[in-house]
Amino acid sequence: MSTVVLVLLQVLLVIGLSRLVGLGFRALRQPLVIGEIVAGIMLGPSLLGLIAPGVADALFPAETIPFLNVLSQVGLIFFMFLIGLELNPRYLRGQLETAILTSHVSIVVPFALGALLSLLLYPLVSNSSVSFTAFALFLGAAMSITAFPVLARIITENNLQNTRLGTLALTCAAVDDVTAWCLLALAIAVTRTNSMIAALPTLLEAVVYITLMVTIGRSFLQQLAKHYDRTGKLTQFVLAGIYMGVVASALITEAIGIHLIFGAFLLGAVMPKNEGLTRELAEKTEDFVLTFLLPIFFAYSGLRTQIGLLNRPELWLLCGLVLLVAIGGKFIGTYGAGRVCGMAKREAAALGWLMNTRGLTELIVLNIGLSLGVISPLLFTMLVIMALVTTFMTSPLLELTYPKRLIQQDRLDFPVGQVGQVEQGEPTAITSPVYRILVPVANPNTQQSLVQLATAIAGTQLQQAIVNPLSLIQLQEDYAFESTPLEADRQIAARQKRLQVLINSLEPEVRPLMQPIVRVANDVAREAVEVAEIQEADLILVGWHRPAFSTNRLGGRVGQILSLAKTDVAVFVDYPSTASTQQPPRINQILLPYVPDIHSDLGLELALRILASHADRQLTLLCVIPPQPEMQDYPHCPIPLTENPEMSDALSYELRSTLQQLPVYLRDRIALKIMPTAEPMRAVVELSEGMDLTIAGANREWGIERQTLGKYTDELVRYCRSSLLITRRYSRVTSHLAAVLTQGQATQGQV
Repeated sequence: MSTVVLVLLQVLLVIGLSRLVGLGFRALRQPLVIGEIVAGIMLGPSLLGLIAPGVADALFPAETIPFLNVLSQVGLIFFMFLIGLELNPRYLRGQLETAILTSHVSIVVPFALGALLSLLLYPLVSNSSVSFTAFALFLGAAMSITAFPVLARIITENNLQNTRLGTLALTCAAVDDVTAWCLLALAIAVTRTNSMIAALPTLLEAVVYITLMVTIGRSFLQQLAKHYDRTGKLTQFVLAGIYMGVVASALITEAIGIHLIFGAFLLGAVMPKNEGLTRELAEKTEDFVLTFLLPIFFAYSGLRTQIGLLNRPELWLLCGLVLLVAIGGKFIGTYGAGRVCGMAKREAAALGWLMNTRGLTELIVLNIGLSLGVISPLLFTMLVIMALVTTFMTSPLLELTYPKRLIQQDRLDFPVGQVGQVEQGEPTAITSPVYRILVPVANPNTQQSLVQLATAIAGTQLQQAIVNPLSLIQLQEDYAFESTPLEADRQIAARQKRLQVLINSLEPEVRPLMQPIVRVANDVAREAVEVAEIQEADLILVGWHRPAFSTNRLGGRVGQILSLAKTDVAVFVDYPSTASTQQPPRINQILLPYVPDIHSDLGLELALRILASHADRQLTLLCVIPPQPEMQDYPHCPIPLTENPEMSDALSYELRSTLQQLPVYLRDRIALKIMPTAEPMRAVVELSEGMDLTIAGANREWGIERQTLGKYTDELVRYCRSSLLITRRYSRVTSHLAAVLTQGQATQGQV
């Protein structure tokens, strides 16, 4: 087999396995990069070479490894360009003095501990061909690095970008990034010259080049930004010029004597941070780099990682010591500096875990060290394990130290207890809200009916209430430009404007109820449930969307919310005729097929809230009973309850008790229809003709089969001739009728 064909087969395998394992780690709520690194290790001697050495040798023969190395180096160059592109000076605006102190202490402490650890490790895992100075510098740099791209992704996914903790972490990481790369450049220069004194010319040349790029280079690139503003697009000719600049800058730093990656990083850092230019350049670059070239780098790193070298207990103890120094040094340095600067214990601890993120940046440092021969394959393996562990632990420890409830309280852009901006006024404070509805809104342009229904349930006369339209922005890939905090803020602002248009389309009297929430989410359904728990929502009202690859109409995200939510849930299915009109939906005629269970009870409570919020609304209660000859006298048309009190004997005790407590003005608008039939579904469908809304409890007879979340509901959704609301009760304790019944008792007391 020719070398070209074999390399292409390797690339095919690498990309496929990286995506597969990466998605598995995404399901564990871990960065995609962790899975891709693990996939690379799996293809190397640590797994494939261990269980099938013949297959490993056939797939990755020694003569093809240099080709993978070349591809991985090209990927690294452009990845470092992307890192520099994402490093926006705006990240340095928040708490800069605190960030500089915290960041440098978080580097000095692990760097010093790494240097001390090198006294122990140097005679055990190195040799005389490597100078101790170079060894100590590399080990210290490896201990003190923080992966800015992974940290930025974690901050965005946890919606920390507009909190005190998030802004400080971003500033610290940006300062840390620049400082750490300078330390690495020093380590490389010392390694290549084998002396600190001999490295001085190299360092001076690097300083001169950086100065030229920051001054003349930045001034030239500003003209590029002006050209983009005039044309509004990035042509292939301009893109080719930028890519040539990336390669040329990389070659210059390599010629100086530091490394290729520094030139690429520097060009990205000095690029003008024009919003449109940066976004388009990142989008055009990252797809190929992140999906094709970087997995090859992971595979190349995996081929050099040999976990089998840790074949003695004392070596595993050394690995544990490396891990302890890396985690402890970074955490203690960050936590101590944070506390000195006045941070609370939880914030300082959370910042310590965030700064421990190392990810792919650490892997880049380690590969450089291994290529230069300054660290041995054994130490390389230990440090790869350290990079994986420190990145893997960040999200769980952050959640444990600084849970999302505290993040909500710490948000700077959305004070607790404040409602959304109304059309002509300032936000209005609502203290101690009694009733709260969370409404996940997938598309603000098409879900006016859903929000209108939420306002009808909330009511404006019953009690203090808040409706939270929730819009979640889902991130798809790691390291994508859209996951950077500044880009996420731009998307959030755009989504907020769309929600405001939706709110302004509502009646003026219900707009003050609106408190929109926009978040970035990795898992939309889980995030919606977590927001409901944080907001202490009484009800989640979610719109129905049929999955593209499923016959289960309540599958997908809706099914996940129903399964995960620890509060009452209602699923709204908008009828096509009402969904297509531009007029506000009408909810005057309501049908409630009732059976005695907790889900129908929830449907009744919501129906009564809708009824109480507007005087023109009517409710028809449908009770289906088995057909019997002696029951032929039951009426075939709805009869008002107040006119036929004897009809209430057909109802359950709980329903009769609830209806008796209602104020008279509500009971006058409730009609009862008892229908003897063996086909309850058909009865509901026929009676839904002419109704505006049908409310059905989630049970086998009327709606959702518990095991499938959709078998019987499919029929109801398909044939119901009105909009449909399917209710699922979580707790018997929650009551949605407190305000309605209180009104009834007050009315009876006055009488």
